[in-house]
Order: sequence, then structure tokens, then C-alpha cells
Amino acid sequence: MVNVFSKIFTKAKKHNLEIIVFFGGASIMVFELVGSRVLAPFVGTSIFVWSSLIGVILAALSAGYWWGGKQADKKPNYNDFSRVIFLAAILIALTGIFKLPVLNYLQKIIKDIRLESVLAALILFAPASFFLAAISPYAARLRMEDIKQSGRTVGNLYAISTVGSILGTFLTGFILFSYVGSTKIILGLAILMFFCSLLAYFDKKSFKAFYWIIFLFVFVFYLTGFWDAINRPLGQIYITTQYNDVMLTQTVDYPSLRPILALSTDLKGIQSAMYLDKDSGPVATYLESFRMVEHFKPDFKKTLMLGGAGYSFPKDYLKRYPEATIDVVEIDPKMTEIARWYFKLEDNPRLKIIHEDGRTYLNRSKEKYDAIFVDVFKTYLIPFQLTTLEAAQKEYDLLKENGVVFINIPSSIEGEKGQFLRSEYATYKKIFPQVYIFPNLYLSSGDKFQNLTFVALKSKEVPSFTNDIRELNKYLGRLWKKEIEMDMPVLTDDFAPVDKYLVKAFE
Repeated sequence: MVNVFSKIFTKAKKHNLEIIVFFGGASIMVFELVGSRVLAPFVGTSIFVWSSLIGVILAALSAGYWWGGKQADKKPNYNDFSRVIFLAAILIALTGIFKLPVLNYLQKIIKDIRLESVLAALILFAPASFFLAAISPYAARLRMEDIKQSGRTVGNLYAISTVGSILGTFLTGFILFSYVGSTKIILGLAILMFFCSLLAYFDKKSFKAFYWIIFLFVFVFYLTGFWDAINRPLGQIYITTQYNDVMLTQTVDYPSLRPILALSTDLKGIQSAMYLDKDSGPVATYLESFRMVEHFKPDFKKTLMLGGAGYSFPKDYLKRYPEATIDVVEIDPKMTEIARWYFKLEDNPRLKIIHEDGRTYLNRSKEKYDAIFVDVFKTYLIPFQLTTLEAAQKEYDLLKENGVVFINIPSSIEGEKGQFLRSEYATYKKIFPQVYIFPNLYLSSGDKFQNLTFVALKSKEVPSFTNDIRELNKYLGRLWKKEIEMDMPVLTDDFAPVDKYLVKAFE
């Protein structure tokens, strides 16, 4: 085996710098993108998190470019170059090993997600990015034999590095995230950089330690899996999808104390749940309030839901309304598979599933619906494109006469924590004749954070808020009757500072 690798490395020696620069550029982008998946369960994927990750890594890259060029000018040699790459490999591996302990600790001591995401990116991703950046300027100096062709030499190597970055970006987004977990991707990068370090300073003596170093990385690989396991709660199932790291946990619903299976895409909330003892409807009470469609549009037959997750509401809907149909738009196909595997989602001729972003579906659809249900929100993250004036107009256009929109909004109503709710209220009031709020827990405390059912009516006729059906009367009785301040701006595709409002809401 050693002889085989020795022959491969010997043949690659002629173009070793180009190969190393290419994989170095690819590794930078893969490392940055996988960083978003590592941070997401702890701080979400809001614009604050992306800004922190990109800003910190850019700062580390800038410092690395400067330092790499400085070191190369002192005494350029392949031995030192190999050490730089090897340090990058070690630091990438350490990120894979210590990511969970670091993130768990930061989550305990820091409450502001902006500071938490900056520190997490600084600790976990800046050190390795620094040494990855040093590869290109050092390689350029080693390749620079003729000062008259220095510009061409530098340009060629940086072009190769950029091509590697492009490949790494597409490879990660389109393939790796769909089939490989973030820990394995990180350890794969470490192994790739290790081979690049061998390629940088190759001789037969260096291969004597080949098996020992491979053994070390294999050991680290399994250690990382073990380390992840002991830093995660027992009994959880982890599934990686193209869009999320999904956690399934058997736990207990409070205050009923009934056993449930909970689906989460972050550690701060539950996106879907199902009772394990008896299928008696949605666990989340706010989903039950969507049943008010019976009151506001009693003749409904065809509805649309944006957001599937565990398909709690669609399952309840199909069981409760045997004559009605529902189209569900869920962006993540793997999430639908999870719902089939774990949440008892079954095929039904009255259920149509569309795997697409909710906004793009609104933009292109020609269907007409009696009601639209929207439940696409996660902790710290509401897709801004589904909150804007333009999105509200698309929903209005897809509704039949006297149609209705139901939206689950986690927010307060009053104060700073209610800024998002009031912006959304002002936005929908621009399009819909009537908009109402139904708190699901605190019926008279506007400063309390909770799930709110947001109802927008296409009809201009003021409805009654009582119903002969006792259950519906209970939901209707939660109507927020106090005046809602119109002190927040309308959200548009051009300006929608949703993340800014949500940070205050979730504090």
C-alpha cells in the first residue's frame, strides 16, 4: 500500500503546488459552508449567524494571506510549507472533535445569539481558516522562479484556488450535505489536507510514518463520533438532510405528561411532535386553532399549507375533514421521508405534497384555495420572503372569494418582543381587509412571548366571533381585542429586517 501511494505521489510531484492550491481553495469553502450546519442547531441560520461566520472567516483568511506571504519571503522551502498545511489539517480535525463541547458551553454562558455566533466562529473556524489561507501565497512564492513571469505565476495559482473554491461550494451544497454528516465532512477535509502536506514535502522517508499517521486520523475519526455521542442527550436520532440537521427525541409533553416524539432542527425549540400513546391530534395547541377554518370559511374544500415538517396538521386535517383536500409545500424532501418513517404519514389521494420553497410556489401557482395555512417558522428564523407585502399579495391572489389565511407566529404583541408581530400585522393590513390575532396561551398579556394564530380574511364583511360548536367557540374566544399599535414598518422584499425583530422576540 505504501509503495502504491509512493508512486502516485512521485507522479504528482511535478504539479504538486497546483494540486495543493486547488484542494486548499476547495477546503476553505467547504469548511465555511459546513460551519453553518455546525452552528445551526445552537444559534440558528439567521442573517446574524451567516454574518458572524463569513466575517470571522474573512478576517482569518486576510490574516492568513498576510502571514503566509511573509513567511514565504523569509526562507521559502517545501518543508515549512508542508508544516503549514499539516497545521491546517490538525486544526480542522480539532474543530470536528471539540465543536459540540464548545457550542454547548457557549450556549450556557451567552444569551445573545449575535455574540454567541461570533465567538463560536472565532474559536472553531478561524484558526484552521488562517492556515488554509496561508497556502496560496506560500505556494506562489515557491513557484516564482522568474520575476518576469511573477504576475502570471500568481494569477495562475489564485485562479486554480478559485476554481477549487467553486467546486467545493457546489460539491458541498448539492451533494455532501445530502449524503454526509457535518462531522464526517470536517474529518474528510482534515485527511485531505494531511495528504496535501505529504505531497508538499514528499520523500521516501516521510512514508515510513505513513501508516502511523493514517492510524492517528482513523482514531480521531472514531473519537469524534464517540465525543459527539457523549455530548448529546441519550435517545436522540440524528438525520442530516440537504437543509437541516434533524433531531428526533422521545420525551414528554407538558403539562399532559404524555409521551411524544419531537422533531427539532435546533436545540431551542420543537418544530413538530406526535403523541406516542394515542393518535389524538396535534401536540402543538396552536395547530388546533387552525380548525377555525370551519368558522371563517365553512364551505372550504381545497386548502394549501406552507411547511410540512412532521405533517402534524395535514394528518389531523385529512382525518377530520374527509371531503376536503390539502396541498402541502415542504422545501425539504428528506423531511417528508422522516415524516413517513417516524410520524406515520401515509399516502392519501386527498394529500398532494410539493417539494419547493414556499415563496416560489406562491409566485408560480395558478391554483385557487379556500384557505392557506402557514407554519414555516423555526427558532430565530422566519424565512423573510414569506413575511413580506409581496408574499401577502400572492396569498391574496391564490385565495378564492372570502378565503382566509392562517399563520403561526411566535412572538409577543406589545413592546420590543412584539415588533415582528406588529410589522406583520401592518403588512397584511395593506392587502387584506381584515386581520385578527388569536393568542394561544396568554389571552390578555401582550408582552408575553407565545405562539399566536394570525388570521387574515379576504372578505370585507365583519365576521361573528361565536360559534355553536363548543370547540370552535373556545378558539374564537381567544381573540385579541385590544388595539394593536401601528408603529412598525411594512415588510417588503426590498426591506424586511425580520432577524432583527426575532432576536428581540426570543431573548
